Amino acid sequence: MTRNTRTVEALVIGAGVIGLSAAIRLQEAGLRVRVWTAAAPAETTSAVAAALWYPYLAYPAERVAAWAQRTFAELVRLADEPGAGVHMVPGFELWRRAVPYPSWGAGVPGLRRIPPADLPAGYADGHAVTVPVARMGTYLGYLADRFAAGGGRLELRTVRVLSRAAHSAPLVVNCAGLGARTLASDETVVPVRGQIVRVENPGVERFWLDDEHPEGLTYIVPRGDDCILGGTAEKGEWSTTPEPEAARGIVRRCAALEPRLAEARILEHRVGLRPARPSVRLEAAELPGGGRVIHCYGHGGAGVTLSWGCADEVAEIAKEWSAGG
Repeated sequence: MTRNTRTVEALVIGAGVIGLSAAIRLQEAGLRVRVWTAAAPAETTSAVAAALWYPYLAYPAERVAAWAQRTFAELVRLADEPGAGVHMVPGFELWRRAVPYPSWGAGVPGLRRIPPADLPAGYADGHAVTVPVARMGTYLGYLADRFAAGGGRLELRTVRVLSRAAHSAPLVVNCAGLGARTLASDETVVPVRGQIVRVENPGVERFWLDDEHPEGLTYIVPRGDDCILGGTAEKGEWSTTPEPEAARGIVRRCAALEPRLAEARILEHRVGLRPARPSVRLEAAELPGGGRVIHCYGHGGAGVTLSWGCADEVAEIAKEWSAGG
């Protein structure tokens, strides 16, 4: 397609939760949008996510808190929308040391410190809170359908050079996640390997999160008839093959918090590679040879948590550009 035959005004690269959310917000801003993706939504890293709203491995704290708060409000709204796959789940964030009030807490109603008498053995501090959880198989399908209903088209197509993508649209939005390491020549983007075990839910209704467990990251996320048990956080590891010993450790740590999980039927083992970066990259730039790009990647383990806040900012930049010619 040549520059003189463009049929879209914005081309989003990537169909994970960040790319689909940005595409929807650009549509709502009045742009004709297309998504190019190397993998279908159900095959992206987003599909592996436990998808508990929680700012994990994303920086800097100030920008992350603002994006997370905007996303929290949108996910609360979507929890009331049938078919979106979003639910509000109560739970505990646990610590083995005293911690300050969380930087993300300002926009979260009902957040409270857990009284010492109510903490599990071995923990010194913690917070009780109710947050959104997205069942990603349903939620990614909902986002893709919403994008299509707005007139958008999603194409399986690998992009290797950003400036060539600009031949198809005057604005390119780079939501390639870990793929931005190559696409944007950004070696600061690295994988943080995350392994999970999906089990049949034996009746767990509360999430548990221990970010600093001495044996490894530990979390339990109930999603109705199943639970996601995690996990691992292995920086620089590229393997997506589940490791049996890691899986056994995950189940053991989670069962120490919720004994009913010890005998829960295992449904699936999966691995995702979180796209981590020293800071989320959300900024605009001019492309060599003409065209503009908005980079939006490096969300670590907080893609769902930051998705709508970042999508709002992408749309705001696009509108400013449109207004300024």
